[in-house]
Amino acid sequence: MSRIALSDLDAVMAIARRGTFRAAAIELGVSTTALSHMVAKFEATLGVRLFNRTTRSVALTDAGRLFIERMGPSLQGVHDALDAVRSRRETPTGVLRINAPPFAARTLLNSIVLEFLRRFPEMHVDLVTEGKLVDIVAEGFDIGVRVADLIPADMIAVSLGQPQRFAVVASPAYLARHPRPLKPMDLLAHSCIRVRLPDGSLYRWHLEKQGEVVLPEVRGPLTLDEASLVRAEVLQDVGIGFFLEQDIIDDLRAGRLVRLLEEWTPPFPGLCLYYPGRRHPSAGLAAFLALARELTQNTP
Repeated sequence: MSRIALSDLDAVMAIARRGTFRAAAIELGVSTTALSHMVAKFEATLGVRLFNRTTRSVALTDAGRLFIERMGPSLQGVHDALDAVRSRRETPTGVLRINAPPFAARTLLNSIVLEFLRRFPEMHVDLVTEGKLVDIVAEGFDIGVRVADLIPADMIAVSLGQPQRFAVVASPAYLARHPRPLKPMDLLAHSCIRVRLPDGSLYRWHLEKQGEVVLPEVRGPLTLDEASLVRAEVLQDVGIGFFLEQDIIDDLRAGRLVRLLEEWTPPFPGLCLYYPGRRHPSAGLAAFLALARELTQNTP
């Protein structure tokens, strides 16, 4: 049997994990065609097919499932050993894969990632944004970013400092034509812009005051799936919007938007980085975590 490369094993694991050649190719940073050829060559070397392929799907064969079950833990051990050795490098190099929701990605880019790349130019950051909570170990990420309450108990968390807060807002022109809502249920008489989550469900506005929680079923002429689109329509006087405060803070300060029901939007636990408790994190991961702690401590 010809020599088997670690990249071949990583390719098979990525396809099994992601479910499609395209998604696995994106994770590995190669073209779909190159990945397909790599796996076909590996299967020819083994003399057995690992995947059943159709034009629409990819599924493991019985041999493929056996390979994943036996190889998965061993391959993780190999990568852990490589990480242990790489952690001894003085200059971090390589790829750091981070998973974060879109709003957190914006914060992370501006607060840490750009400074990290400036300090360590041999590093590359692959930042993937998605709304759903994923298993960062199973999906091949080094770090996840989520609100503190959503972090799995078996992960190590590093606080990014400041708490988060929601804001209910409207434009001055909209409020000139409509009465200002004074309590959450007043929103039912207003034109509100709704947000659709990645899983297709509609986001419920969460309002809270002294332990009382209200989730009004707001209505309006528009349902959108991106906060920047909602902001644009609120600025066009279409209706009331519900945002993370950080996304519209400049508009509030400039008077382009007016905050409503402020006493119903208390602060809640802020964002955290989280990662599995490996004994030997890579040099890149260790440097990123150290920088996050440094910048967080220096944040007023």
